[in-house]
Amino acid sequence: MRPILMKGHERPLTFLKYNRDGDLLFSCAKDHTPTVWFADNGERIGTYRGHNGAVWSCDVSRDSMRLITGSADQTVKLWNVQTGAQLCTFNFSSPARTIVSAGEDAVIRIWDSETGKLLREADKESGRKKTITSLTKSADCSHFLTGSLDKSAKLWDTRTLTLIKTYVTERPVNAVAMSPLLDHRVSPRALCKILRTWFALTLRRKYSFVLRIYGLRYFAPLDSKVHCLLSSP
Repeated sequence: MRPILMKGHERPLTFLKYNRDGDLLFSCAKDHTPTVWFADNGERIGTYRGHNGAVWSCDVSRDSMRLITGSADQTVKLWNVQTGAQLCTFNFSSPARTIVSAGEDAVIRIWDSETGKLLREADKESGRKKTITSLTKSADCSHFLTGSLDKSAKLWDTRTLTLIKTYVTERPVNAVAMSPLLDHRVSPRALCKILRTWFALTLRRKYSFVLRIYGLRYFAPLDSKVHCLLSSP
């Protein structure tokens, strides 16, 4: 038997998983990017980009159409195996025992992580019309931010699932992040004014992509599309 050497990850591997048919191999690593390979020759098919931390585990559906991954960024993500599209993100809000989910159906839901019971669901009229691509929570879990293909990002109250503010952009939002430097004693209305919200846009201007930082009003030209973000404390 001849060993096959597969090169692609930039940091140590954490998990490997074959699909049911044995023709695909999925790998997880500390480089944030789960990867799928042809099992017979080791050819890399593609990567799944969206996590902001080491990816520790994954599993694939019986029909090899869906991939689920768990990461040190405290999220679980569901992917389309063939296209690499992120279908849904589950975000644990500690210490509360709830999961916030959002995905292809453009509806935000909050679940009890122990019983699996649906606790709350966002009002569709105030929510999205297109796929929600990303979700991140504030440091104290009181608020969370979503990015969407509908060219906007929205700030929500975690407890009531009330829409607080909408940030409109020129292009679909691929990723969002929130700075933990917040005054948590202010009201939600005042919070909107001081919240430093980061958007990653696939916005091309003069052949360069732009990273927009709301609250700081800063624009930086980039050389390629931005698919994920992480804010500095």
